[in-house]
This record gives sequence, C-alpha cells and structure tokens, in this order.
Amino acid sequence: MISPEQFQLEIDLIIANAIREDVGDGDHSSLACIPEDAQGKAKLLVKEDCVLAGVDFAIQTFRYIDANLRVEVLLQDGTEVQVGDIAFYVSGNSQSILKAERLVLNAMQRMCAIATQTRTYVKLLEGTQTKILDTRKTTPGIRALEKWAVKIGGGENHRFALYDMIMLKDNHIDFAGGISLAIAKTMNYLERTNKDLKIIVEARNLKEVEEILSNEGVYRILLDNFNYEDTKEAIRLINGSCLTESSGGINKDTLREYALCGVDFISSGALTHSVYNKDLSLKAV
Repeated sequence: MISPEQFQLEIDLIIANAIREDVGDGDHSSLACIPEDAQGKAKLLVKEDCVLAGVDFAIQTFRYIDANLRVEVLLQDGTEVQVGDIAFYVSGNSQSILKAERLVLNAMQRMCAIATQTRTYVKLLEGTQTKILDTRKTTPGIRALEKWAVKIGGGENHRFALYDMIMLKDNHIDFAGGISLAIAKTMNYLERTNKDLKIIVEARNLKEVEEILSNEGVYRILLDNFNYEDTKEAIRLINGSCLTESSGGINKDTLREYALCGVDFISSGALTHSVYNKDLSLKAV
C-alpha cells in the first residue's frame, strides 16, 4: 500500500488540478460583482441522509484557496447525518469562499455517496470475519478521494494502483503461459529488482486454487466468480496457508453469504463505480 505521504501528495495534486480546471485565470462572476475585501460566511448544508465524508478535504481546499479562511467543524467525517444537518461553517473573504465552493461540493457529494454505500456493505458483514475492499474501478484522476471515502465508510483499501502490489489476473496468467510460470517469473522479477511487493493470484476454479497452492510466495488468492459451494471448498483447500478474497458479481444480496463461506476479504467495484452523488449545498448565512 502507498504511504501516508504518497497519499497526501495525491490529494494535493487533485486540489491543484481541480482549481486549475475550474478557476483558470479567475472567477469572473465573483470578481465582477463582489468587492475584493468583502467578508462572508457560508454553511455546508446536508440535504440528503448519508454518511458524511470530505470535511477534511474541504478544509484542505479552503486553505489552498486562502489560508485566512476559517472553518468551524460541527460534524466529523464518518458521521451518519440527516437532512438539515450543518457539517461546518466557513468564513472569510467572500471571493475565496465562492472560488472553493464547487470543488468542495463536487468532492463531498461524491465522497458521501461512496462512504454511505461502503457503510451499508460493512453493516451487512457484521458478525463475520470478512472485510470489504474497494478496487481500482475508480474515477480517473480522483482515485485518492474515492478510496479515502471507502475508509471513512468503514471499508478497507485494496492496492492503490499498479505499482504498490502485484495482482496476477487471468490475462497475466494466460500471457505468461500459466499460473506456475506467472508466479515463478514474478518471484524472479521481485528478486531482480529488489522490490518488496505482496502477490495476489486470481483463481478461476478449484483446479487453479490447487496449482496456486503448489507455489510459494503467494500472499492472497482471489476467488473470481466462484459459487458458494466452490468458495467453501477453496477455503478448505487453502486452510489458512494464505489470505483469501472473493470477487466478481457480488452484490448486497449475496455479500453476507460469501462472507459466511469463510473468506477474509470481499472486493467490490460497486463501492466506487455504482453510486449517485449525495445532495449537499454551500449556502451563505
């Protein structure tokens, strides 16, 4: 997994690029009708029940725009909020508040949606040993925000990108000439490059699980599109020799049943790619 410093760098880049994209050479709407020294105050109003996410991101955005903006936080990230709740107040230069408004709302609406979806999945897994994971099925350019929201919702992050973990999936295996060859080549690569990366290997059936187990160095086996019975048999075969992950078409209706098969993790792209933004607004007070 990437370090906290790397993750923060991703957030910094998101803010800088988003402001570049949105503001350009100036917020001419505000510049045209609001005095340069005007002071104002606004509130972040919740207009839809959800899990609150993105407050810390909003603070960073306001500070990037104007270090003199003051944020009074009333509700923290991870709080289950209701219509009418106020998450925070921001006060200071009116032009600065308006310059930050759209980025704050876009990010928080998306993050709240993901955190809410994740919290639903987490609650469905209560009483089991299984943890919910996100995937790389994220919106290009804002992966750090979406994975941050998963954590706020109570989920766990899978690898961040292609560089922080090795995951040998079907195409890697087929192009490499088979499971054992793919694993052997990977072990040689890690030794040659002096890299310390965990290895996950995808299995498409029980025979492939057995072949993976005949090799050393595998951190986790991904059971792709297994049914319940085959998942249970795979868990029996693996017998704790490495971690296990179920994935592929698992939804809210089937999530708990897969967890009860005994897998350590369930990964779901739906945490990030199948949500609708929550309704929030930034209103002057």
